[in-house]
This record gives sequence, C-alpha cells and structure tokens, in this order.
Amino acid sequence: MTSTPGTLQRISLSEPFQDQKPGTSGLRKSSRRFSQPHYLESFIEAVLRTLPGVAGGTLVVGGDGRWGNRHAIDVISRMAAAHGLGRLILTTGGILSTPAASHLIRQHQAIGGIILSASHNPGGPEGDFGVKVNGANGGPAPESLTDAIHACTLQLDGYSIVSGDPLPLDAPGQHAIGSLAVAVIDGVHDYLQLMQGLFDFDLIADLLRGDWPMAFDAMHAVTGPYAHQLLEARLGAPVGTVRNGTPLEDFGGGHPDPNLTYAHDLATLLLDGDTYRFGAACDGDGDRNMILGQRCFVNPSDSLAVLTANATLAPGYADGLAGVARSMPTSSATDVVAQALNLPCFETPTGWKFFGNLLDAGRITLCGEESFGTGSHHIREKDGLWAVLFWLTILARRRLTVAEVMADHWQRFGRHYYSRHDYEGIDSTRAHGLYDGLRDRLGSLAGASFADSRIATADDFAYSDPIDGSLTKQQGLRMLLDDGSRVILRLSGTGTQGATLRVYLERYVPTGGNLNQDPQQALAGMINAIDALAGIRSGTGMDRPTVIT
Repeated sequence: MTSTPGTLQRISLSEPFQDQKPGTSGLRKSSRRFSQPHYLESFIEAVLRTLPGVAGGTLVVGGDGRWGNRHAIDVISRMAAAHGLGRLILTTGGILSTPAASHLIRQHQAIGGIILSASHNPGGPEGDFGVKVNGANGGPAPESLTDAIHACTLQLDGYSIVSGDPLPLDAPGQHAIGSLAVAVIDGVHDYLQLMQGLFDFDLIADLLRGDWPMAFDAMHAVTGPYAHQLLEARLGAPVGTVRNGTPLEDFGGGHPDPNLTYAHDLATLLLDGDTYRFGAACDGDGDRNMILGQRCFVNPSDSLAVLTANATLAPGYADGLAGVARSMPTSSATDVVAQALNLPCFETPTGWKFFGNLLDAGRITLCGEESFGTGSHHIREKDGLWAVLFWLTILARRRLTVAEVMADHWQRFGRHYYSRHDYEGIDSTRAHGLYDGLRDRLGSLAGASFADSRIATADDFAYSDPIDGSLTKQQGLRMLLDDGSRVILRLSGTGTQGATLRVYLERYVPTGGNLNQDPQQALAGMINAIDALAGIRSGTGMDRPTVIT
C-alpha cells in the first residue's frame, strides 16, 4: 500500500475554455488539444463540481489504453482527492472497457464513472482522446448533466488538485491520496463473472474445443485482455484465437472500428477463405462488435433481430424478453421479430442514453444500434464481447453455421437489405449546406417518386420519451417509402475532423421474395435516387463513400 499526503493546490485559469461541450459520447478532441495546459483539468474540474455525490462518494475510472490514458488517470485521481471523494476504483494498467466500467459502477453502487476513450476513433499523439462521464445507473450521463458540465466549463477560473506522484497501476493494491482511498483491482475478473451468469460456458467451451476454429480481433484495443481470459483461458479456444490482443497507445497504427473497412484482415480471413467458422471484432473501448461467419457478414441490424428471435437459448434470457428497442437509423428487422413474438418495440434517437430510461424502467431487455452496438439489461452500455458470447451460444445450441442461421431467419421474417454509407471529413459548411437544404424540402416530398417506389412521409425524426416525457428533436432526416423501405440522413458528431454525413438505406423484401441478393445491388436504385435528391456527390465533393457497411 502507498499513501501520499499531498498538498492541495489551487491553479488559476486566465480564461475558461470555450470548446468543452460534450457530445452523445462525452468530450472528444484531438490528443493534442487534450495535451494543452489545463485543458483536461478544466473539464475534470467541471465534472467533479457537477456530478452528484462526489463528497464521500465512490467513483470508477479507467480507459481503453490509448495515448494519454495513464496521465489522465493520475490527474483525475489527484483532483478527486482535492474534491473530497471517498473512494476511487481503478484497474490494473488503467485498462477498463466501457461495458466493464458500467458493471463496476452498478456493482459498487458508485456515483458514476469517468471513462477515458474516444471509442472507435484512432489513438496516439496524432489521434483522438476522450472523456466520458457515466451516471450512477452505469449508463452515459443524461443531457441534463452534460449540459451542466458544459455550463460549468464556461465559468471556470481555476481548478483544485493535490500534488503527488502517479499511483502504481501495474498490480492490484490499496492506496491512499490523503483521505481518498484508492483501490486498484483486476478490471477483467468481475466482468467475466457477470458473463458466466448470463451464458452457459460449458456449452460454448464444447463448441470451441472441437473442430471449430474462430478468430477474434481485439484491434490492439481494450478487449484484448478480456478476450484472452474469456475465449482462450476460460472457454478453451486455442492460443492464437485472439489476434492483436495487446492494447497499444496508438492501436498499432490502426483505426479500432470493427467494420469491413478497418477490420479488413479479419474480414478477408472469413469472407474469402474457409479456415474459420466464426469471426468477431470489438472496437477501441469494447462496446461495439462485428460478427462474421464463413463467407458471411452479419449486418448489425440483422444481428439485433437474430438475438431477439433466439434470446431464450441463453440462460440469462430463458424467461423471455420484456421488450426490445433500436435506434431510429437501425433497420426495422427487429420490429418484424418483435411483432411476431408479441413484444413491445421502441424506436429511439441514436445514443445509448436513450435506451437507459427504458432499461431502468424494465420496459426492454435487449437493445441495439446499426453502428455495431448491441446490449441488454445486464449493464447500461452496449457490450461487444457480450454479443460475441450470445452468437456463440446460438451457434452452439442450434449447431448451424452463421450463414444457415441468417438464411433461416430471413425465411421466417423476410429480409431487410440494409447499408450505411459514411462520407467522412467533409468541410463542415458544405455538409451543413447539403443537410439543411434537404431538411428545408422535406415538407414537399410526400408523394414524390423515389427509385421504384414513392415517398409516403418525409420528416425530421423527433422522440418523446415514454418514461420521462422529454422531447428530443432533429434526430435525422427520414424518407419513408410506401413499400416499407426507408432512407435516412444524419450528420454525425462523433468525429473530430470535419463532419461525417451518414446515409442509411433499407429495402424490405418479404418471405417468398428474392432473399439472396447482394445488398449493394438490391439497394442500387435507392442509392442513385438519394444522390439525385440530396446532391450528395456534388455537395460533399466525394465520388464515393469513405466507408460502406
């Protein structure tokens, strides 16, 4: 045990920072911006002044291992001591996935947590850094709290911090900074125990120890230590099943986003070869997942629908589901399953915090987003490794390949051909000009022809929360076609360089129709139609999307 008395210091700011408004996933800026003097400290000061229960409370802190992670943990620890926090829970190496953080917050009845991650954004000195605040329920901070944090940053004239050396994080231990008790714990153990309570590990182990090779790509990000312990040590998959399993400050120079573009090597192994039966990848902070089978890619929207249809195969969900929810841009595949199973189904804005109210109220059990995120009521974040274990459970129970599971699903429920086209790094003025121009024309689009259909309704999605009655507006431009197909446009706020325009395309083909088309071919008419309607190529200056999912 180490004990540091420290000296309380009050550091003055010449002026408050004006750019510390958190987005849906916290404050994300370039690593260089966070490295500027007092920038990180200013935001943490606002968090500690605003988060309820700091005096004498318990706080969980950790991150995905990117550049700046350990330094930020040291700063937060010494500032927490200055603000009278009672107990701080850290993890070995400072490594803590977002799902595991959510679990620790709930398990220890903490006032919340600070997660150091920019999720799937690149890391390193020239990459991005992020600070995300979670509440006492383990989920992302509500907008009321992030607004209050932002307001506080605009008024700061200084911050408080205790002097001292960085805490040792390489092994579990008990420490103190003045009156602040600091526990450094194994960040993997408790999460694995949670998973063992939801899934039949013996069943999955029987699958993995047979002639059933799989590959998991941790992308040199936070899930590496978790996957090594879970898949190889606990479930008996061969050593080497986990690839890129050591967290690196720059993610090995890669982009830790589990999609067909940035997890290209894994995709090639599964889609172009026959060596592996199953493949999966998780992102920087461990909350997203990509699922692959032998020559089969599972669209994230379909993944949520498949989990919903097969939920009772997992012990943790054997009693059935209370309901399901999806973000608005996610395809309607889950809606069709929910209707067949007589389950409530909710459509929310993008952002995991909107699922939190429904989960806390017991209205839903499963939820998910098209952006490779799925989760359940076990925590209040999406959970990448949880989704991998759920898929392994389905495959072990049904003794089918991934492709066979998907074919059977489409035969039962029809197929929602779906794709997302991302145009990244657009000049912000051009992006908003394109987007606002289309928004201004929404009221005149009803009845207009579109591809081989007509636009039934066009609007800017708004959501009235059924739990607290709050209204969230301007969440995406929707064109709903009279054959059940949809096209949606959104400007994303999760990047740090320019703007990202996301175009979501969905075409529904019922059972009995052509269920075996290439999605890009099935959607070709809609792709051309939205380009003509919105002027995407001319408005962005880009001939093709940066990423196609």
